[in-house]
Amino acid sequence: MITIEAFVEQAHAWLRSVRAPIDAFAWGHGPEEVDVLPCWDDERERAEVEAAREWLALRHEAGFGGIAFPEKYGGRGLTAAHGFAYQLAEGCYQVPFNEVWNIGFGMVMPTLLAAGDEEQKSRFVSRGVRGELLFCQLFSEPGAGSDLGSLKTRATQQEDGSWRVKGRKIWTSMAHVADFGMLLARTAESSAPRNQAFSVFLVPMDAAGLTVTPIRQITGGSNFNEVLFENVHVSDDLRIGPVGAGWATAMTTLGHEHVALPLAGLGGSVDRLVAMARHLGVHEDPLVRDDLVSLYIRRRILDLNAQRTLAALTAGIPAGPEGSIAKLVATDFLDAMDAVAARLGGMRLVADTGEWGMTSYARHMLGTIGLHIGGGTDEVQKNMLAERVLGLPRTPRGRSAE
Repeated sequence: MITIEAFVEQAHAWLRSVRAPIDAFAWGHGPEEVDVLPCWDDERERAEVEAAREWLALRHEAGFGGIAFPEKYGGRGLTAAHGFAYQLAEGCYQVPFNEVWNIGFGMVMPTLLAAGDEEQKSRFVSRGVRGELLFCQLFSEPGAGSDLGSLKTRATQQEDGSWRVKGRKIWTSMAHVADFGMLLARTAESSAPRNQAFSVFLVPMDAAGLTVTPIRQITGGSNFNEVLFENVHVSDDLRIGPVGAGWATAMTTLGHEHVALPLAGLGGSVDRLVAMARHLGVHEDPLVRDDLVSLYIRRRILDLNAQRTLAALTAGIPAGPEGSIAKLVATDFLDAMDAVAARLGGMRLVADTGEWGMTSYARHMLGTIGLHIGGGTDEVQKNMLAERVLGLPRTPRGRSAE
């Protein structure tokens, strides 16, 4: 098997041949956007999705699609470490926004490979790696976000073996452009234990009775959605794993989530804020310099944690707490970027003076708020680290105040 080092060289050589590198930032040049969450109009969104599909097809043809997936399902048959190393390499180049495909590659397709049958793997993974299918994750509900065990969306089996799904999901990223969604639904009575109460299905997002309603976010974008199921028919061949085994399958999906989240490349760069300070003539101010150094340190910690994840995967160690650490460090970094941008730009970030690049940070700040919730809230990540890494007692659950 090719070494990580040789593989990364191979990846960079190909990426340089098809994409421009992300150059050092220069104030006043290039796109002004520093959005944490997409903020596209309909025309831009169609173009981004089409560009993503074309990129996935090109990447697959070159042997860089589904790197850790088995070759018979369209992958490269390498290790998770090779796949993670490629993500880091690809982040150095100008490629389409990866949230369009990240849920499929990072969560849905790995779950299919772990829990799906042969027909499902051939049908969905093989097409997914080529960009022919895009996926979303249908887990969270209005009353069941961090606590999925309380979800109410129900799938009821019919006499012919098919299922009827009724319920509602929310905060579903990219559901409005996905072809299929991975659905966690209740298939047993509410009194059943979690490990017997749920099943997982792949649902066509154009199914009759399924309605996707984009949620307009505070940023002005709408990449999150509410998904309503009104007696949606799902054939039994779209059930992933045994009936009642959905909780374990869902935990498999969530186990991939934080390693898959593309947090490290969101929201601009430290170089951009250094350039802003120079543009405003305050880069020699010792307090500003202290802010920028602190920001650089946070960025470096994020990079080092990514390298730690890569080292663990290279050593054959399954993804562990690094994902939760990365989530917390990333949101802390984005908060720090917002604070520095606000101190530098002041009212220019709110009142549009026509100066290049200033008001773009207003949406950055609004988007950062959402990332403290999306992908698992900060509180949930801290609990996971406290209980699973530090060995602290579990937080009391379900205890009423006295």
